[in-house]
Amino acid sequence: MDLSVPVRVKPGASRARVGGRHDGPHGPALVVAVNAPPVDGRATEAARKALAGALGVRAASVTLKLGAASRDKLFLITDAPDALAETVDTLRDGPP
Repeated sequence: MDLSVPVRVKPGASRARVGGRHDGPHGPALVVAVNAPPVDGRATEAARKALAGALGVRAASVTLKLGAASRDKLFLITDAPDALAETVDTLRDGPP
């Protein structure tokens, strides 16, 4: 199963963190704070790796679908386990 994950990237954060909600243009988005600056795609790459790490998937299975020059991005996770959508919801909205 492929899973699209809307993400709001917060570059230049004091500490890297995955969690929280932002209502963005792609729907409710998962907040990903990264230490990398928003220069030359560094924040996007750091967000991709942080998202993969938080979800427990290989970084190679996470690709950017939309938003290369925006803080609001849409990542695609290929071959995602069925329970991964629930993990994304928990990270975004907290435990049920």
